Amino acid sequence: MVDYHAANQAYQYGPSSGGNGAGGGGSMGDYMAQEDDWDRDLLLDPAWEKQQRKTFTAWCNSHLRKAGTQIENIDEDFRDGLKLMLLLEVISGERLPKPERGKMRVHKINNVNKALDFIASKGVKLVSIGAEEIVDGNAKMTLGMIWTIILRFAIQDISVEETSAKEGLLLWCQRKTAPYKNVNVQNFHISWKDGLAFNALIHRHRPELIEYDKLRKDDPVTNLNNAFEVAEKYLDIPKMLDAEDIVGTLRPDEKAIMTYVSCFYHAFSGAQKAETAANRICKVLAVNQENEHLMEDYERLASDLLEWIRRTIPWLEDRVPQKTIQEMQQKLEDFRDYRRVHKPPKVQEKCQLEINFNTLQTKLRLSNRPAFMPSEGRMVSDINNGWQHLEQAEKGYEEWLLNEIRRLERLDHLAEKFRQKASIHEAWTDGKEAMLKHRDYETATLSDIKALIRKHEAFESDLAAHQDRVEQIAAIAQELNELDYYDSHNVNTRCQKICDQWDALGSLTHSRREALEKTEKQLETIDQLHLEYAKRAAPFNNWMESAMEDLQDMFIVHTIEEIEGLISAHDQFKSTLPDADREREAILAIHKEAQRIAESNHIKLSGSNPYTTVTPQIINSKWEKVQQLVPKRDHALLEEQSKQQSNEHLRRQFASQANVVGPWIQTKMEEIGRISIEMNGTLEDQLNHLKQYERSIVDYKPNLDLLEQQHQLIQEALIFDNKHTNYTMEHIRVGWEQLLTTIARTINEVENQILTRDAKGISQEQMQEFRASFNHFDKDHGGALGPEEFKACLISLGYDVENDRQGDAEFNRIMSVVDPNHSGLVTFQAFIDFMSRETTDTDTADQVIASFKVLAGDKNFITAEELRRELPPDQAEYCIARMAPYQGPDAAPGALDYKSFSTALYGESDL
Repeated sequence: MVDYHAANQAYQYGPSSGGNGAGGGGSMGDYMAQEDDWDRDLLLDPAWEKQQRKTFTAWCNSHLRKAGTQIENIDEDFRDGLKLMLLLEVISGERLPKPERGKMRVHKINNVNKALDFIASKGVKLVSIGAEEIVDGNAKMTLGMIWTIILRFAIQDISVEETSAKEGLLLWCQRKTAPYKNVNVQNFHISWKDGLAFNALIHRHRPELIEYDKLRKDDPVTNLNNAFEVAEKYLDIPKMLDAEDIVGTLRPDEKAIMTYVSCFYHAFSGAQKAETAANRICKVLAVNQENEHLMEDYERLASDLLEWIRRTIPWLEDRVPQKTIQEMQQKLEDFRDYRRVHKPPKVQEKCQLEINFNTLQTKLRLSNRPAFMPSEGRMVSDINNGWQHLEQAEKGYEEWLLNEIRRLERLDHLAEKFRQKASIHEAWTDGKEAMLKHRDYETATLSDIKALIRKHEAFESDLAAHQDRVEQIAAIAQELNELDYYDSHNVNTRCQKICDQWDALGSLTHSRREALEKTEKQLETIDQLHLEYAKRAAPFNNWMESAMEDLQDMFIVHTIEEIEGLISAHDQFKSTLPDADREREAILAIHKEAQRIAESNHIKLSGSNPYTTVTPQIINSKWEKVQQLVPKRDHALLEEQSKQQSNEHLRRQFASQANVVGPWIQTKMEEIGRISIEMNGTLEDQLNHLKQYERSIVDYKPNLDLLEQQHQLIQEALIFDNKHTNYTMEHIRVGWEQLLTTIARTINEVENQILTRDAKGISQEQMQEFRASFNHFDKDHGGALGPEEFKACLISLGYDVENDRQGDAEFNRIMSVVDPNHSGLVTFQAFIDFMSRETTDTDTADQVIASFKVLAGDKNFITAEELRRELPPDQAEYCIARMAPYQGPDAAPGALDYKSFSTALYGESDL
C-alpha cells in the first residue's frame, strides 16, 4: 500500500487529474492542490472530524432515502460495499455491476472495488484509498472517499464566470448575499459561523420563509438553527450540522460547510438558470429597443431636413426681379441671413444624420440584426440628392441678385440722366414754337427785318447745337427700354413728346426762314457787331450749358482706374477754362464796342441785341455758375476716389485673409486623409487624437468669422471683383463645410471600430494587425482595396485563397460578404466587420430561443404571466406586444410564440 503521507492530499481532495467542471475553470487536481485542511500526520482535528461525520452522513442519507434506506455510522455501514454501490447508483443515475451477496471479507472487498472502479471511471483518480481500508472501517479513509464523491457529483460542476468549482461556489454565495447587511462571505469556515449567510441565501431565493431583518448578529445559535430548520422543512435539505458545534469551534470544517452549502446551491439551481435566461433575453430586448429608438430618431430628423430642403428650394429658384434697388437689396440681405444663420445648422444636421445612420447600421451588424432600411424617400441617398438640388438652386442666386442690383442701379442712373437732359431741353424749347409762329416781320422795318433774319440764323445755329442733346435723350430712352426699366411707359411718352416737338420746331424754323428771306432784299444790313456777338455768344452759351450739364452729371465707378479716368478728364476740362475765359472776354468786348459806337454816333438802341437772347448778363451768370460747379465737381471726384481706395483696401484685406484660410483648409483636408491612413496606437488614442485635431479645427473658426465680416463689408460696398485672390467666400465656405464633415466622419469611423472591437471582443493587437495589413495593401491610400489587393491581404492573415478551385470559391464567398453590392472595392469598415465575425462569437437566435425555453419551463410556448414574472416590466410588455399567438398542437390559452419572435430579432426566417 502506498504511504499515506505521500498521498494524503490526493485522497482527501479528489483526483490529481480528470475532467473539467461545467465552467471549464480547471481540473479537480488543481483544486485539490490548493487545499491544506487535513494535516500530513493524519492528525485530523476532532471537532472537524465530528462535523464531517455528521455532514457527510446527512448528505449520504439525503440520497439513500430515495432508495428507501440510510446509514447510521459512516465508517461501519459502507464496509460491505452494498450501500456504497447503492449511493453511487442514486447520485449518478447509472447502474453498477451486480454486487456479491456473500458475508466473507473477499465479497466485501470486491463490492467496494466495484464502487471505487465506478468512481475512477468518472475521471477521478483515487490515490491511497483502497478497498481494504474501507472494509476495515478506517474512518479517515472513508471520510476521504465520501468527500471525493461529494466533490465529483455535487461540487465539481459548479462554476461561475469560468472559475474553479470551489471558487465558483464561493462567488455564487458572495453574489447572492451581497445585498445583506452584516454578511461578508470570504471563505467556507469563519464567514458562516454567525448563521447570517445561511439565512441570507434562503431569503434571497425564498423571502417568504425568513424574516431576515429580525435576526441579530450576536445570536449565532438562533440564526443557525433557524436556517437549518427552514431548509429541512421547506427546501428538503437535511440538517447536516449542529449549531452548537459550529459556534463552539474556532474554525468550522470547510468541507462540511462546502457540502452543506452545495445542497443550497442545487436547491436553488433552477432559479439560477431562469435568472440567467432572463438576463440574456433582457440584454437582447434592450438592444432591440435602443435600435428602434435610433430608427425613429433617424426617420424624424430625415423628415425635418427634407421638409426644410423642400421649402427652401423654391425660394432659391425664384429669380423674378423686383422693380427697385431697395427691394432687391432686401432679397440679398435675406440670402445672406440664410447663408450665415439658417444653412450652417442644417449642414451639421445632415452630417449628424449620416453619422447616426452609420452608427445604427454598425450596431445592427454587431447584434446580428438586419440592416435598417428607412422608409421610402428618407434614405441617405435621398437626403444627398435633395441637398444637391438645394445647392444647385443656391448656385448663382447671389450673383443674380448682385447683377440685378447693378442693373437697377444703372437704370436709376440712366433714368435720372434722361430726366435731367429732358428738363434742360424742355426748358430751352419753352416758347420757341410761339416765337417761330410770330408774324412780326409783316410790319417790321427794313432794319428790323434784317435783324429778324440774323436772329433767325442765330436760332438755327442754336437749334443745330441742341440736336445732339435730343439724340442723347432718344438714345437713353432706347437703352432704358432695352434694360426693361419699370417706368419705361412714362419715359417713352416724354421722349416721344420731345421728338414730336423737335420735328415741329424744325418745320416751323424752315417756314419762318422762307418768309424772312422773301423780304430780305427789302431790308438793310443789320449791325455787324451785334451779329458777330450773336454768332459767338450762342456757341459759347451752349458750351457753358454743356459744361454745367457735364459738371452736374452723375457718375458710377467700380475701380480706381475708372475714377482716375474721370479725374483726368475733369483736369483736362479745367485746362480749357483760361481759353474759355478769354473767349468770354472777347464776346463781351464785342458787345461793349457796339454800345461804344452807338453812343459815339448818338444812336439810340432799342433794347437788347436783336440777334440773340444771350445777353452779357446771361453769359456772366452762367460763367459764374461754371466757376462754382468746378470745385464741387473736384470734391465729388475726390470723395469717389477715396471710396475706391477704401474698396481697394477691402479687396486687399479680404485677399490677405483668404489666401491664408484657403490653403489652410486645403492642408487640413490633406492631413485628415493622411491621418486616416497612418493612424497608430490604440483606437482610443486615435479617437482622442482625432478629437484634439477636430478641436484645433473648430478653434480656427474665428479666422473664418473674420473673413465673413470682411466679405460682408465688401458686399455692402458693392464690390464685385477681386484680382488679388483666386478664393471666393463661396469656395471658403464649401471647403470649411467639407473639412468639418470629413473630420466628423473620420471620428465616426474610429468610434464604429471601437464599437466593433468591444462588441466582438477583438483585442487591440488584432485591431492593429488588421489596420496594418489593410494599409500595407492600400497602395494608393484611397481607403479601399481592390479584389487582388484584398486577396493578398487575406493571404497575409493566413487565409487559404490561392488561385485554385477551392481557394477561388472561398475568396468569392468572402467577397460576397465584404462587397455585397459588387462595387469592386472593400472598405476598412467592411474588412473589420468580416474579421470580427470570423474571430468572435455573438448571440444567436438559437441562444435566445433556448433562454426563452428555460423561462417557459421547457414548453414550446410562453405565457404573458410568465414573461411578467421573469422579466422587468418594460421588457416584458415589449415582448407581449410583439409575440404572435402560438399555433402549435399543444397550445394553451394565451400561449405566445417565442420562437418566431426570437428569429425575427435577427432577421431570420421562422425556424
